[in-house]
Amino acid sequence: MCLLISTTVVAQFQLTGRILARQDSAAIKGCSVYLLNGKLTASTDQNGFFTFNNLPAGNYELQTECVDFKTAKISVTIANQNHFVMLLVAGRSETLNEVIVTEKQADFGFTRMRSVESMGIYEGKKSEVIIPEQLVANLSTNNARQIYARVAGLNIWENEGAGLQLSIGGRGLDPNRSSNFNVRQNGYDISADALGYPESYYTPPIEAVGRIQIVRGAASLQYGTQFGGLLNFVMKKPVADRKLEVVARQSIGSFGFYNAFTSASGTVGKVSYYTFFQYKQGNGWRPNSHFNNYTLFADVDYKLSEKSTIGVDITHMDYLAQQPGGLTDQMFRQNPRQSNRERNWFKVNWNLFALHFDHKFNPKNEFNLRAFGLSAARYSLGFRPNRVASVDDNSERDLIKGDFTNWGLEARFLKRYFFGKKQGVLLVGSRYYHGFNHSIQGLGSKGKDADFTFTDDPQTIASDYEFPNQNVSGFVENIFYVNDKLSITPGLRYEYIYTTAAGFYGTIQRDLAGNIITSTRTNETRTNGRQFLLGGIGVSYKPVSQLDMYANISQNYRSITFSDMRITNPSSVIDPNLQDEKGYSLDAGIRSVQTTLYNFDVSAFYLNYNNRIGEVQFYDESQRVLRRRGNIGQAVIYGLESYAEADFLRMLQPQNANISGVLFANVAVIKSSYKASEITAVVGKQVEFVPKINLKSGLRLGYKQLKASFQYTYLSDQFTEATNAIDGGVSAVVGLIPAYDIMDVSLSYAFRQFRIETSINNLADKAYFTRRATGYPGPGILPSDGRSFYVTLQAKF
Repeated sequence: MCLLISTTVVAQFQLTGRILARQDSAAIKGCSVYLLNGKLTASTDQNGFFTFNNLPAGNYELQTECVDFKTAKISVTIANQNHFVMLLVAGRSETLNEVIVTEKQADFGFTRMRSVESMGIYEGKKSEVIIPEQLVANLSTNNARQIYARVAGLNIWENEGAGLQLSIGGRGLDPNRSSNFNVRQNGYDISADALGYPESYYTPPIEAVGRIQIVRGAASLQYGTQFGGLLNFVMKKPVADRKLEVVARQSIGSFGFYNAFTSASGTVGKVSYYTFFQYKQGNGWRPNSHFNNYTLFADVDYKLSEKSTIGVDITHMDYLAQQPGGLTDQMFRQNPRQSNRERNWFKVNWNLFALHFDHKFNPKNEFNLRAFGLSAARYSLGFRPNRVASVDDNSERDLIKGDFTNWGLEARFLKRYFFGKKQGVLLVGSRYYHGFNHSIQGLGSKGKDADFTFTDDPQTIASDYEFPNQNVSGFVENIFYVNDKLSITPGLRYEYIYTTAAGFYGTIQRDLAGNIITSTRTNETRTNGRQFLLGGIGVSYKPVSQLDMYANISQNYRSITFSDMRITNPSSVIDPNLQDEKGYSLDAGIRSVQTTLYNFDVSAFYLNYNNRIGEVQFYDESQRVLRRRGNIGQAVIYGLESYAEADFLRMLQPQNANISGVLFANVAVIKSSYKASEITAVVGKQVEFVPKINLKSGLRLGYKQLKASFQYTYLSDQFTEATNAIDGGVSAVVGLIPAYDIMDVSLSYAFRQFRIETSINNLADKAYFTRRATGYPGPGILPSDGRSFYVTLQAKF
């Protein structure tokens, strides 16, 4: 027995091991190893080895504790011999799956830009975002009165019910084809020529638009120098979780209206896409108002890596519209639906191309590059004498053909950084723009059809001009966060502009029979190069989490356009000494931070225009009423814009998610006057296109998937030229636009993958007009549509 006990005590064994990192098999030094059964501890050497001596045979538990590595535990059995173990331990660092943090958004259909969003800075600026899909409105006709109802102070021209062109302005800006806004689609220009002819003949179908972003002029120098600011249509994004999703919408309405819209979207591997086709036609509310429209769009994106994406956009739009012509004041009072023009036509062909590259170096540094181009044309044809009531004599029609070819590059770099303990955001960018426009005006055919060819006689060409131009700019903005509540955002923009007008204009004299007696041509070349620096600054103060007080001021600039330089119009004269507009704009207001129950923004503004371009009525030597377009003088516009919206039913019953009752009011009270002018009878007069009261209000009720809305619109009297003439005379191109009020109702119901929408526009069938056209599609008063009904059926698969 003593001999056996002695043998057992002598049988001691050694346990050795090595600890390596699982990721790269590197030895781990200084790792603690615990032998739990024997309550012993060892530590690894520089090669990761450890040793336990004098261990009897048996079962043991080993546990490791290493800095920057996870704890590991294993079981070891020693059976009458030394034992070696190898341990691989995992590091504590892990790559987590992507987490997308989204902000809870109300379903008002209206919100604002965040402080930093989509490679842009919006801190301390007045901005609005419209979400069309959440609206209960007539989307098939791009009804601007309903879609833009919550944007304070907008003046909207309504002279055709198809929504082919958008004409909005604000704070005294001419609404004509939204030319005082920098109009973009997915961040790139879509107007004819952003510098020389900034009119937008193409408007994206609202059925395909995901968001409409509006950033006002003050402190918005990252987008340009214009007084109006930015209007950006962000198209719907590709569906991320399906290979194919199809949305089909069919709409019919009054006056032969028909609209077919079909979109396809999806993501396949690294490729995502969104595309649509739209066909639209109608006969119009007035005779001689037939139109048809085709629009095609495709956006294809390829994910190069987790940090880089490249994509291409292609847009094609083509439409032909018959123009019923304008009316005199007397004709409008007699019958606003009449038309004495059946040979007037308007044709637009628009082709847009864009290539975009986005790269995120890291969470703090992002880069974006856009290359874009336009190849387009707009043709207008018709009989348009100065005397609007004149019966068409079937003579040669006036024909204007404009062709636009331009392209540009815009690069942006956004950096988030820390200055001490405070974060800052820096945005720098540059832009190059090259435009080439060719405009010809002369006599066309005597027929009634849409024949856009000039007569064979070269003497009948009234003008032929080429307008090449170049623009180079650079901009910088930076958000300085002084503390958690206060931020300051200064900005600078440098502009170099070089414009050229080269061509000739003709003078034709005729006998009493209309035959050409003499025809002369005058060659003309004009160049204008200028460069300047504009500045702006914005301030934001958030006293509490749900409130934002903001103020900003910015310099503004708008160059004369080539239509200002040379377009022959029987009812107008252009001042040859026309100069660019300059001035500044200021905003100050208080608004709520996005909530699901209420939303408001109340602000005051002040605009100063120097050398404001406008119209003045005068009489020529034949006592004809004409208008002169030139620099009127210094104009000052100021006022109060307010918007408020609340879901009062959900406030009363917050636990009931099935009901909704939203009430909104949008009121702008504006005063305007000319402070200085060299023109007689202008100083002290009201500025054009500035109604003193601009009101839009409405109610939306919802129960589950059933929604109904009612909207009321009122605009007070407004003038169309600087002397505040009331009567438009025989041409009707100037004069008063009387106050008007309009009511609209809409209904929407969704079930399964279907949705039905109905709308009645101008419920009370009011006779009114919002525009006196100076040229096409007039001249004269252009009546707005009477009562009309529309219905849409949507299916999503």
